[in-house]
Amino acid sequence: MATLAEWTAGARLRTLPAAAAPVLVGTGAAIQAAGWDEPGRQTLLALLALGVALALQVGVNYANDYSDGVRGTDLDRVGPLRLTAAGLAAPTHVKYAAFASFALGAVFGLALVVLTGYVWLLAVGVVAIAAAWFYTGGSHPYGYRGLGEVGVFVFFGLVAVLGSTFIQIGRFTWPAVAGAVGVGLLACALLMVNNLRDIPTDALVGKLTLAVRIGDRRARRVYVAMVALPILLGVACAFAAPWSLLVLLLALPVTVLSVTVLLGARGIALVPVLAGTGLVELGYGLLLGLGLSL
Repeated sequence: MATLAEWTAGARLRTLPAAAAPVLVGTGAAIQAAGWDEPGRQTLLALLALGVALALQVGVNYANDYSDGVRGTDLDRVGPLRLTAAGLAAPTHVKYAAFASFALGAVFGLALVVLTGYVWLLAVGVVAIAAAWFYTGGSHPYGYRGLGEVGVFVFFGLVAVLGSTFIQIGRFTWPAVAGAVGVGLLACALLMVNNLRDIPTDALVGKLTLAVRIGDRRARRVYVAMVALPILLGVACAFAAPWSLLVLLLALPVTVLSVTVLLGARGIALVPVLAGTGLVELGYGLLLGLGLSL
C-alpha cells in the first residue's frame, strides 16, 4: 500500500507548471484585450480553468504511471518515482487515481459550461480527457509513436491558453495566440527533456518517442529551440503590451538549461534540467501573463 507521500510523488507535482502557465497567459491576454471589468466573475472563470488544467495534468501523470507500468516500460528508469513499476500500488488503484483526477477536471469543466453557456466546451473536455488517457493508454498509444509533443502542444498550449482567454472575453487575440504557441513549446520542451533522458530505455522497449525517432543529438537541438522561441514570441507581444518584455528575465535560465543540454548531460544529470524547464514555463506564464495584463 503506497503512502500519501508516495502518491504525491506519483502525481509528479513538478509537472504542474505546465498546467498553470497557460491559464496565466490566457488570463493576461484577456485582461490586455478587454480589461478587468468583472473581477469576481473573471477570477472565478480563471480559477475553474486552472482547476481543469491541474486535474488533467495529475490525471495524465497517473495514467502514464499505470500504462507504462503494466507494459513494463518503467522497469528500469532514472527519474521520478513510479507507483506501478515499483510495486508500491496496485495497477488498478493507480488507474482509478487517474480516472478520479479526470472526473475532478470534468466537474470544473461543467462549472465553466454552466457559467459561460458554451456547451461546446463539453466536446473539448471529452477530447482532452481522451488525449490524456491515450497518450500512453490503449492498444495504440500515440505517445509511443512520436506524437506526444503534438498532443502536449495542442492541449497544454493552444487549447489551454486560448480557452482561458475565450471563456473570459468571448474571442481570441493575437497576443493570446502568440502566448499559446510559446507555452505550448515550453510544455513540449518539458516532455522532450524527459524523453531525452529516457532514450536508452525507451528504445529497448519499443517506445518510439520523438526523441528516440530523431536521435539524441537532434533531440538536444530541438529542446533548445523549444525553450528559446517562446522568449521571442513574448518579445513580439510587446507591440501590444510593452510590459511583455518581462519575459527577457528568463533569458539567463534558458541559456543555462540550453548549454547544459547541448554539453551532453544525460541520465540523472537531466533531472535538474527537467525541474528547471518546469520552473521556466511557470515563470513564462507569470511574466507574460503579468506583462499582458499591465
